[in-house]
Amino acid sequence: MAKRIGVGAAILAGMAMAPMASAAEGDLSDKSVQVIMEYAWSLTPAQFSKKDGTVIMVDKKKPETAMVPLDVAREVVRVGRLSAHAQACNLPEEQVMNHRSLMRREVEKKKWSDQQELFINQLHLTTVMLLTGKIKLVEKDGDKEVVVDEKQAPAQTCTEEQRQKVKDLITAYVKSGPALASAVEPGAAPNTASTGSTAPVPKK
Repeated sequence: MAKRIGVGAAILAGMAMAPMASAAEGDLSDKSVQVIMEYAWSLTPAQFSKKDGTVIMVDKKKPETAMVPLDVAREVVRVGRLSAHAQACNLPEEQVMNHRSLMRREVEKKKWSDQQELFINQLHLTTVMLLTGKIKLVEKDGDKEVVVDEKQAPAQTCTEEQRQKVKDLITAYVKSGPALASAVEPGAAPNTASTGSTAPVPKK
């Protein structure tokens, strides 16, 4: 556990928002992606109601039923990082479209269960919260766990040049995917610009 937390702390430091030019930087290591997946799983709700009234039940004792392959998770994290940059640069519309394009692509693959689609959504959200300072590690009963920090996240800086770069990256990403004009959000409530995702985050 101590080793995993140590890796997690390194990720929290390494994913800082300061170097905005890194919006299109290289992939994280397999270990880093796996730790973010663990964070996302710990914050995934055991029950989630879709807009159509369907309830998704998640067996928290069986993460393998909701997990996705590492290469898919890596892409979700990459898109989540871009969403976080959009949030830091005050690009709410681009942030929402970035998230919608990701989910549309995964839904159209027709290979994921409802639980896996929920996890993909949650992994995106977790990545955004990691980068924007809304997730922290706290010690509880001698152990450490991931929690959502309800306090105001530290202000992020974004130059006009960085803002345009992030906007261009998202525009290119959205254009390279399926059309969103008639896109149906996959089992989620209206999107929220503050997080770029719709899945609920259980409070500790």
